[in-house]
Amino acid sequence: MKTLYRRQFALTAGLLLLAFVVLGSAFAGLSYQYTIQDKKEAMERNANYIASFTSSYLSNSGSSILEPGYQAYISSLSSISGCTVILSENDGEIVYAATSSGAGGADLLRGTLPQDLLQSVSQNGNYAGLSSLGGLLSDKYYVTAVPILQKVFITGQTYRRGVVLVASETATLTRIWKDFASIFVLTAAVVFLLAAFISSYTSHRQTKPLKDMAKAAGQFGKGEFDVRVTGCENRKDEVGELAEAFNAMAESLAESEQQRSEFIANVSHELKTPMTTIAGFADGILDGTIPPDKEEDALKTISSETRRLSRLVRRMLDLSKLQSSEHVTAQERFDVSEVLLRTLVSLEGKINQRGLDVETDLPDTPVMVWGDPDAITQVCYNLLDNAIKFSTPGTALGLQVQVKGEKAYISVSDHGETIPPEELGKVFDRFHKTDRSRGMDRDGVGLGLYIVKTIINNHKEDITVKSEEGLTTFTFTLTIA
Repeated sequence: MKTLYRRQFALTAGLLLLAFVVLGSAFAGLSYQYTIQDKKEAMERNANYIASFTSSYLSNSGSSILEPGYQAYISSLSSISGCTVILSENDGEIVYAATSSGAGGADLLRGTLPQDLLQSVSQNGNYAGLSSLGGLLSDKYYVTAVPILQKVFITGQTYRRGVVLVASETATLTRIWKDFASIFVLTAAVVFLLAAFISSYTSHRQTKPLKDMAKAAGQFGKGEFDVRVTGCENRKDEVGELAEAFNAMAESLAESEQQRSEFIANVSHELKTPMTTIAGFADGILDGTIPPDKEEDALKTISSETRRLSRLVRRMLDLSKLQSSEHVTAQERFDVSEVLLRTLVSLEGKINQRGLDVETDLPDTPVMVWGDPDAITQVCYNLLDNAIKFSTPGTALGLQVQVKGEKAYISVSDHGETIPPEELGKVFDRFHKTDRSRGMDRDGVGLGLYIVKTIINNHKEDITVKSEEGLTTFTFTLTIA
């Protein structure tokens, strides 16, 4: 299996190798051309200089290239330049030769230059190329040849006195280039190995969190939700963000699993309580344990518990519809102030029964918002019903609608017991009841606020709760139409 680590390493190594090959080829070509061209130009300058010097030397009466002084000078030039210097007559017969070691080229004195070389010098004025001089040299040398021109002062004409040839071994020409190439290859190898090590380390560091996530995902599938990806806490790159998001998802899954377990336990408890009560009183009537004069009270209890069981089932069906993937929130324009007031009127009996006042802070003009009017009516009903149940008798309910920017903020508040801070984050959970509600609201099933939260989430809006010094306020938002 080709892992991501191997692919990343192979890709990086391949790119580095390709870069070195391209750069190496360019460097080799340019450096070779520069080295060879520089050597060629130096040989041509030396050949022209020797030809000019020889021509001037021979112009002096009685001077000859066979004189020791001349030969010593040419031998020195040959040694300094590292080239072989050959002087010949016009017909190609070699009259003097000096090798790069400074010694005279005795073996060359018995030779004759090739005719094609002499012809090129005669026609083109010079010769440059690789040649063994017809076997005079042990191997092919790079050869530069120029004529020795002599000027006749009486007639002003110029004629050729001979040929100067400068030859250099190809090994000498490429030695510097090979040294450069060796240094480049060595440096490239070191850099490549270092880059390969760094690439291997970074690839491993990038893929390790991914492997940990894959392993953790497998454990999630087995029901182990306490596994987390560690070692990425200080990373500020995309992998660190992915690890952080993965851990957040793991926390959410663990919380969802816990809520699922609690939901099943709560449903079992909520169903068991009324069913046990109903069965107990029914059996009491049937077996005569409950006397005839108490049967009516028992039947009232059975009826009450039956209605409570019916409400629980109805609320759970409502939740199922709200959480269904097929549920789509209708988007209509409506006046949220009107919806809030209409819901308030429907609860007038409960408000009067608890002796509550109502304080409203609503705009004088309609507040048109987008949403599902029926769903928002249920939100307002649940919040107002909750506020009525938990308000201290004789206090006032607060209703407020404010417009801020593109949002409408709808608030419902009541005066009662303060919700503890540790409970605020749980009031929207399924079947959650604070201690105060357990004693005061026996008819509640703990799903009202969860339904509110679900509806607001379906609208892509927010809902918050604050409880300080006995004043509890629920606020949700809607988008202005």
